[in-house]
Amino acid sequence: MRIDARTFVWCAEIGHVQGSGDCHRYIRLRAWGGGKTSQALQADLLSAAWGLPWGCATDVSYPTPANVRAVIGYALRHGWQPETRGGTFVLSEHEHAAGFALPGFLLTDRLRTPESGDPTLRVVRAYERRQQG
Repeated sequence: MRIDARTFVWCAEIGHVQGSGDCHRYIRLRAWGGGKTSQALQADLLSAAWGLPWGCATDVSYPTPANVRAVIGYALRHGWQPETRGGTFVLSEHEHAAGFALPGFLLTDRLRTPESGDPTLRVVRAYERRQQG
């Protein structure tokens, strides 16, 4: 993917994380903008789909290239320096959830920190906000 004069490569891994009321699909998005030894960007995206007949088993949420472009743009504006060698820049729920907006997805720390926000509660709240607004 090209953004301005830089080429980014990305990959996404699908998984499921347990919440208090259901399992939820997540996508671990990783991107690089300075070659394979450059600082990686990582965003664990929690699907905001709710009310599916068989929970996460029927969730088909997956980020589009436009979604990936939006995540990369957000990360660049918030301190990711892809030309840095090594390490990972994480878009964490704790630091970025309040300012991060991506239709159909929330940031989650649950994969890295079991004490982070309950996926079920967060998805239900997001669903209720969509219904009201």
